[in-house]
Amino acid sequence: MSVDKREPIMNIYEKLYSLYGPQGWWPLTDYEGENPTKTGSIKGYHPLKYDLPKNEGQIFEVILGAILTQNTAWTSAEMALHNLKELNALTPQKILEMSDETLKKAIRCAGFLNQKAVYLREISKFFISLKGRTPQRKELLKVKGVGNETSDSILLYAYKKPEFVVDAYTRRIFTHLGLVEEKISYMELKKLFESNLPREVPVYQEYHALIVEHAKRYYRKKPYGVDDF
Repeated sequence: MSVDKREPIMNIYEKLYSLYGPQGWWPLTDYEGENPTKTGSIKGYHPLKYDLPKNEGQIFEVILGAILTQNTAWTSAEMALHNLKELNALTPQKILEMSDETLKKAIRCAGFLNQKAVYLREISKFFISLKGRTPQRKELLKVKGVGNETSDSILLYAYKKPEFVVDAYTRRIFTHLGLVEEKISYMELKKLFESNLPREVPVYQEYHALIVEHAKRYYRKKPYGVDDF
């Protein structure tokens, strides 16, 4: 989709940024960041520090978080990450060595524990197979449990690649504003943003995080708590 909607899309970004400021996503358990007036979690954010994650451990943690936050709130995924951290299990090798019982107990708070336990093991095997290189999107999509949103989250936040992340909130806001049709596909909406934004990782990261923050405040359910935005 190559529809020129640069002006409204950029205007929305600028308005959100002026409302909430830099968001510092993706949170990291070992980073003593400040809460940028966000709802939910208050730890691990790193506003304006776009060099994170810096090492393989942090990269893998972001990947785990992208799996754990599927169909649940980030606060629940964060709790599961901290449970794994207490078990010294934030490495692919440890995830693969853990018993099913121990792994499922650690991630129970994130929901769908049976599925996610499998997904975490599969992504751990995949991560080891990469041997430090950055994966391609098509490779990620072949990993069990990794769909469009998860693959783009991994590439954008773990590997700092300009892949715009679309979620339910994105569709909800931009449908409400009349900029897209309600039935627009993931890839169509992704391409709409990517064709109308500067291809810059900080912009992609901030825009996605700002959409989530705004939607959690005003777009949880109809009627939405906003009139024009």
